[in-house]
Amino acid sequence: MTTADARPAPLCLACGSGQLTHWCDATDVEYQSVANRYTYWQCLACDCLSIDPCPVQRLAEIYPENYYSFTGRAPSLLERFKLAFDRRLLRTILRELPGETLAALDIGGGTGWMLNEARRVEPRLRTTVIVDIDAQAQDLAVASGHQFVASRIEDFTTDQRFDLILMLNLIEHVEDPVAVLAAVGRLLTPQGRILLKTPNHASLDAQLFRRSYWGGLHCPRHWVIFTPGSLESTARRAGLAVQTLEETQGAPFWCWSVLAGLARRGWILVSAQRPMVQHPLAPLLMALFATLDFLRRPLMGRSGRGLSQIFVVLGARK
Repeated sequence: MTTADARPAPLCLACGSGQLTHWCDATDVEYQSVANRYTYWQCLACDCLSIDPCPVQRLAEIYPENYYSFTGRAPSLLERFKLAFDRRLLRTILRELPGETLAALDIGGGTGWMLNEARRVEPRLRTTVIVDIDAQAQDLAVASGHQFVASRIEDFTTDQRFDLILMLNLIEHVEDPVAVLAAVGRLLTPQGRILLKTPNHASLDAQLFRRSYWGGLHCPRHWVIFTPGSLESTARRAGLAVQTLEETQGAPFWCWSVLAGLARRGWILVSAQRPMVQHPLAPLLMALFATLDFLRRPLMGRSGRGLSQIFVVLGARK
């Protein structure tokens, strides 16, 4: 069976099911890197969203040179505030890991800013490795004392084993999340942990902006989008066990959703030369929505209309 344009019928990228229902259509409103329109399908079997078509061969186009994680810009006040929470989380996880020395891998880690924070809170962390498609980040990463491999995680091989693996806003960018999680799981030491963060399409903002443009799509760069339940089931299929799972704030997704609405009405200008992340309203909106998310977080819990992102700690299944 094929679609009207003779492409194969879409399948869920997380579980392979063909039982899909239309969720939304979207274009790249944030960077305007490509003009194509993409469809996101919701899987009736596992509840993940999958992009169609999946732009596997267009990475150089959809990740332009001014992509936010490639620029090496200094963190904003809000990002510095968030780093304090990240350090606390890293300290908690690393403190529980055994061993006189520890090794950490950051997939999609750019210049290594998160690994820098990890080393600040845990002196036993001696080996730090980054795998990222942004070769331009290599010099800064190496200057900070990290090993750097310019590669997709799908193509990365090593005999090294890691006590901590960071996958922050990464799993939604891959074509086969189960295969990637299974491969990453094989890189863990027996007591190692994977710290993963990814968008939640069961969030309040996803429901509010689904018919216009939800920032969590980050179209066409986010290919698979989870809910807490579908992420747990995907991890199990990859041979991993969920240690902890919680929902957390996603101010950028609220911000891109609002800016997309303003751009659609012609009230602000967004272009390939000045993408949304560079718009002067972005820092103000992020601060506003981060505050709102932190205030409502105790009330939302793990409900189906909760917060915008999922934070999960994974380990090997016993």
